[in-house]
Amino acid sequence: MQPLNRRQLLQHSTLGLAAVGGGALTLHAEAAPTEATEDVHDYQAFLDSNGIPQVQPAGTYKPTHVDILGPFHLAGAPFRGKVTAPLEPGETMLIRGRIWGFDSRKPIANALLDVWQADVEGRYDMSDPRKPPQRSGFRNRIRLLADETGYYEYETIRPGSYRAGGGVRPAHIHYMVQAAGYTKLITQLYFKGDPNIQSDPWASKSNLLVDPVRIKAHDGSYQRGTFDIVLAKA
Repeated sequence: MQPLNRRQLLQHSTLGLAAVGGGALTLHAEAAPTEATEDVHDYQAFLDSNGIPQVQPAGTYKPTHVDILGPFHLAGAPFRGKVTAPLEPGETMLIRGRIWGFDSRKPIANALLDVWQADVEGRYDMSDPRKPPQRSGFRNRIRLLADETGYYEYETIRPGSYRAGGGVRPAHIHYMVQAAGYTKLITQLYFKGDPNIQSDPWASKSNLLVDPVRIKAHDGSYQRGTFDIVLAKA
């Protein structure tokens, strides 16, 4: 039997990357550190034909600035368990997972996660330079801490795709994960079956595809996805 890769483990295991042995959670032997987003975000891709930026990057705009956070990260988001505002348009999703240490094969307690995304129309809160968001707004972006078992969970809506750099970016959710003694990770969660993945320069190289399952609730349904993160030792 061929060993499962990380994508297969995420898609087919209700425990994500967890293996239960002796009553304790351990990381699957086949798991590797989570891939970081490629360090090639060129803001030139967001200029129109007249050289005018079509987005407002975080901080000072620099046409050729290389920044793995991309143009839409904003530091200092509030700690909460819901990314989107109440009654936000879009399909409700619950994303859960664990933060693992590749060296210890065990969950990392109290890891810090930054999570941010576009809305159902593919718009970020700072994507229109004519309507900058209030500094205290932090729409569709949160921070949260993993618990003592490395577990995290948040509610959101499935984000929309958007045009960038002459192409269409597939739906994705941004992650920045930090824990003492481990390398800071910046990456993106993608969704299996998105037609824009193959043509996207970042998503097409990623194996971090989640295949959400539909869960029935008493008054409707929602999508649930498992997205585990494996941090490399610093």
